[in-house]
Amino acid sequence: MDIIETERLILRPWREEDAADLYRYASDPAVGPAAGWAPHKDVGDSLHILRTILMKPDTWAVTLKGGDVPVGSVGIFPSSCSLANGQPEIGYWLARPLWGNGCIPEAVRALIALCFDRGAEEVWCAHADFNVRSHRVIEKCGFTYRCTEDWTSALGDVRKSLYYSIRRKEWDGSIKAD
Repeated sequence: MDIIETERLILRPWREEDAADLYRYASDPAVGPAAGWAPHKDVGDSLHILRTILMKPDTWAVTLKGGDVPVGSVGIFPSSCSLANGQPEIGYWLARPLWGNGCIPEAVRALIALCFDRGAEEVWCAHADFNVRSHRVIEKCGFTYRCTEDWTSALGDVRKSLYYSIRRKEWDGSIKAD
């Protein structure tokens, strides 16, 4: 899998040795539940998540240039939105100490560019109706609201998920930092 470099970030494959760093941020109760997953309980839990979810194709650890510590994750997967017809969707999370500094919009823009380079005509993104931080990322990246659908999270609750997309013809090619 490719390493993706942006102005301030290196997006690289996850590794088993990332388990302790993943646990440090994924155990924060403000991080996972907003994205629909439970805070990690211990380093063993994080290692299991690495092996079963994060160490997959099209999922990257977000690291800051000049360091190699994962501070978040971004990934591409087939959208479950009924309007998406299997088009790619981008998901993400970021460690709370870095919230609000534009890292995730920068990473998402890089993945939008990758999806279009691979031939996608439309790229999707979604957030739970209460997740205002995620909504702001989607807004900064130029996505347009398309619909709201029920979504069952990994926590087992049914949420209103707002789906957005950006079409190739709407994309300005920007992957710059905010």
